[in-house]
Amino acid sequence: MISVSIVEDHDHYRNSLVASIGENKRFLIKGVHASAEEALENLPKDLPDIVIIDIKLKSKSGIDVIVESKTNLHATQFLMCTGFQNDEKIFSALQAGASGYIIKGSTAAEIQDALIDLHHGGSPMSPFIARKVIGLLHSKKKEEKNIDLGLSERELEVLSLLSKGLLYKEISEMLFISTNTVKNHCKNIYKRLHVQNKIEALNKFKHYNYN
Repeated sequence: MISVSIVEDHDHYRNSLVASIGENKRFLIKGVHASAEEALENLPKDLPDIVIIDIKLKSKSGIDVIVESKTNLHATQFLMCTGFQNDEKIFSALQAGASGYIIKGSTAAEIQDALIDLHHGGSPMSPFIARKVIGLLHSKKKEEKNIDLGLSERELEVLSLLSKGLLYKEISEMLFISTNTVKNHCKNIYKRLHVQNKIEALNKFKHYNYN
């Protein structure tokens, strides 16, 4: 039997997950948690095989929950079940330690199959997410050229998002850092690249990317 805990703050979808998983006798639901705080307090008591968790929670993200829980839940695996499908969220979730990533709207059978696959050593992903991950791996090779810029990994992330036209506030939300932290990263980027402003920094970034 596969033990599962659920972390989802949307009442209707949480109940839907409970019904979808509970209908299969292969699963035992150990805990159902409606907030990050509730999950962080109770997951060490649940000790489930798998935690199925959303990224967007009211106070903390599901990614934060994974990071903070990993030290106490060595044998537990995390399956993201979320509406987010952008590159940054996918990459952040996988970096944090998620072993699978499916999107809301998956059928009961798809959710059950994902849990079983994960329990047996797989890394279940919705087809669209799998394509995204492949794209991320390809883009990672391209970004390796940016090492010559002398920037940290976080600074490269900020500069890359700036090059896509994102605002400071949007970058802060994607990277789960404050707007002031984004601004400080930008100041460091300008200093390291020996430029005066964002335009000059982006021009230098594009030069390294495409040459």
